[in-house]
Amino acid sequence: MIRSLDNDTLLGLWERMARIRAFETRVGEIAAAKEVAGYLHTYSGQEAVACGVIPLLRDDDWFTSTYRNHGHAIARDIPLDEIAGEIYGKVTGVCGGKGGSMHVADQSRGMIGGMGIVAGGLPIATGAALASKYLGRDSVAVAFFGDGAVHQGAWHEALEFASLFQCPVVFVCENNLYAETTAVDYHLLAGSVSAMTGPYQIPSVQIDGMDVFAVRAATAAAFERARTGNGPSLIEAMTYRYGGQYEGDTQTYKPPTEVAYWRGQDPLLRFRSDTATRLGMATLDAIEQSVQVEVDAAFTAAEAAPWPDISEVTTDVYTPIA
Repeated sequence: MIRSLDNDTLLGLWERMARIRAFETRVGEIAAAKEVAGYLHTYSGQEAVACGVIPLLRDDDWFTSTYRNHGHAIARDIPLDEIAGEIYGKVTGVCGGKGGSMHVADQSRGMIGGMGIVAGGLPIATGAALASKYLGRDSVAVAFFGDGAVHQGAWHEALEFASLFQCPVVFVCENNLYAETTAVDYHLLAGSVSAMTGPYQIPSVQIDGMDVFAVRAATAAAFERARTGNGPSLIEAMTYRYGGQYEGDTQTYKPPTEVAYWRGQDPLLRFRSDTATRLGMATLDAIEQSVQVEVDAAFTAAEAAPWPDISEVTTDVYTPIA
């Protein structure tokens, strides 16, 4: 896979992964300082999944996210100042400050939105895929979700519907080994998420979700299947969140040996190892420094931005009566 990608593509992947890590590190800092209200959920550790999937989307494709959605938004190149502004609840936010950290959305870029309800995005993405098929288009939809989502009725409903109507949707499970604070080897009786698609006649694959190239290869195959009328598929990307269920979670439920192992599988470190000879460490370092400047500027702008005016409180909430 690496040999088939040109340097510009590789550098684009690295830039997005480094940008997500820098952004989420800053989110952790503002959470610790209690600079914003509400729960914040970070994506650090899972960068290879977003960056392996989202850059392969076309402009006419769609995707749904979860409450851990900053990484997906950044991988889709939504401006950092708009994401930071949304987290702060400011007027400069991509949703005008009304969505907050858990509900980043930009439908002009195909991001239907981050869903605070577990599994909430699966039927929505399936609906977008059905619309594509109904209109005779070859665009696809992607539903990101975590391993805990398979215990929700919406998971089963979405897979049943997608298979029955052969919707061009790709279900991407970011299996980070924990449903909130419950370990996957305790809560998942089937052994894996990919093992659960059999009754729905949906092909599935389990991959290394810390390897952006493995994710990209599986995604390319799934997109080809969807675009050529062969229906849905599922990718289970085995990954690990370095933060807690929310920022401030002490994570006492994670065994130290497990944490050490997954830190050793860091997707950014692995990307460096795989590409340093070809791209050069100095180039990778320079990009990391550049995205840190972007992140700092975005949060500085968000802090200084105005709050939405009280007159906007019902805008986008109620439909005006003509």
